[in-house]
Amino acid sequence: MPKFLRIGVHQKNVSGYTSKAWCIRRVGSTIFLKWGAVEVQGAGDGQKVYWTLPPRDKTIRCGTVKRANEYARAAIARRRSHRYEPLTGNIANRRRTADRGTELKQALATILIVDIVRSTEQAARLGDARWTQVMNRYYAAVRRELKILRGKEIVTTGDGLLATFVAPAAGIRCAAAIREAVRTLGLEIRIGLHAGEYKVSGSEVVGLAFHIGTRVAAKARAGEVLVSSAVKDLISESEIRFADRGVHQLKGVPKRWRLYRVEH
Repeated sequence: MPKFLRIGVHQKNVSGYTSKAWCIRRVGSTIFLKWGAVEVQGAGDGQKVYWTLPPRDKTIRCGTVKRANEYARAAIARRRSHRYEPLTGNIANRRRTADRGTELKQALATILIVDIVRSTEQAARLGDARWTQVMNRYYAAVRRELKILRGKEIVTTGDGLLATFVAPAAGIRCAAAIREAVRTLGLEIRIGLHAGEYKVSGSEVVGLAFHIGTRVAAKARAGEVLVSSAVKDLISESEIRFADRGVHQLKGVPKRWRLYRVEH
């Protein structure tokens, strides 16, 4: 399975940063894609790469082996032209445990996941230099809104960001503000929010709530802010208006979840 790691400026020989990885596998006429945020530890031969959140995946049925091979070659070429470099080792699922006797502490928060729609296509169209400028402005805009509404940034995900809020209404207002702010950069984003418990050990966070938030964001359309029923139930009816988006099975997550779109 060809695997690629996005390398940013000054990162080739650096440890302890977050980036994005991308994998492709062909089985007959079917292509399997997997991508997501990763954490890179070590450098050179000692480098280890871990998924920071469950990776997203997609299956493309091409009909013929020839079309599948053509799809794979084109997809790999696009990654090579956008600061992705081949990754020879495996991408592991990090086993997060309490190190050195540190106790895991329980916390409750509203989790916000923001992701750029069609980021790879836009990066290819703009070129590396221009895309880097856009991304710098994008993260500056997102962090400005987080600061205003007291959100806490947890991790960046290559072209997205995960943050937490004490108050669910603040998380929703921040999501709407981020959406409007980045539109001035010519970007469309999708945002998902979920409320739940997670555990904290030092600077690390772990919990099913983060996985659910990621899956909610994946269900959102371009420009849409989508929330789980856990978030809606914490909001008074007069505070924010919602539109029912139906019941969904979130991949890899137990039971079905009712999702709601935040109305403008």
